[in-house]
Amino acid sequence: MKNILILNGPNLNLLGKREPEIYGNTDFEHYIDYLNRWTDTQSKKEEFHLHYFQSNVEGILIDKLHEVGFSYHGIIFNAGAYAHTSIALADAIRAIQTPVIEVHISNVHARESFRHQSYLSAYCEGIITGFGLNSYKLALRYFMGL
Repeated sequence: MKNILILNGPNLNLLGKREPEIYGNTDFEHYIDYLNRWTDTQSKKEEFHLHYFQSNVEGILIDKLHEVGFSYHGIIFNAGAYAHTSIALADAIRAIQTPVIEVHISNVHARESFRHQSYLSAYCEGIITGFGLNSYKLALRYFMGL
């Protein structure tokens, strides 16, 4: 079995409520249920188990990266605004062995200029931005080899 962590940062607990014109109307608990069902139908060769964790606290996100960063198959990480501010999260990603894909729901390059720079990107396997919640599914497809 391959474990994949979906890790969400600050304010992503408000999905479905916060700025639906940018982030949509679906809360993440419903979306993770959908992803689990989708994963079960797609994985033919290997079993994948999705784990989900969200925190608004930078240090807790770092602790979670350290916890799974040497044993999981992949991490899908939406650090929210921390992507644009946190050298500490960048260092945590750099320190672990598990590959990380940085995801953003909105197209950060079509938004405020401060969102155009990510401290995390240089240490991630790749970046997926602007495809709504499907950004997570695209990252998951990568880890599943689809």
